[in-house]
Amino acid sequence: MAILHFLVIGKNQEILDVLKRIIENNEGWKAEIRSDENTCYRYIEENRVDIVLLSSGLEEEFEQEIKVFCENLDKDVKVIDHYGGGSGLLKNEVYTLFPNLQP
Repeated sequence: MAILHFLVIGKNQEILDVLKRIIENNEGWKAEIRSDENTCYRYIEENRVDIVLLSSGLEEEFEQEIKVFCENLDKDVKVIDHYGGGSGLLKNEVYTLFPNLQP
């Protein structure tokens, strides 16, 4: 089973905690959560990150900058704009990017 590493970025700590729980409820999915945008760039550079999940409360400028940053890395980091919709929607978003992981 492949392990997926998520970096979840957002401003609402309660939502970040829920997203971490939902993500880690899936076998092989691990999540790091961050509410400080400034620490995200270094984290992505220094750690394995498969998916950057953008949650609520972020400025549009940061969202665009982190997307460009991820595209320009030598790593294959995917970015998902996720603003709610439940665990089913999140799984669908992930399986769209990684169809080989569908059960």
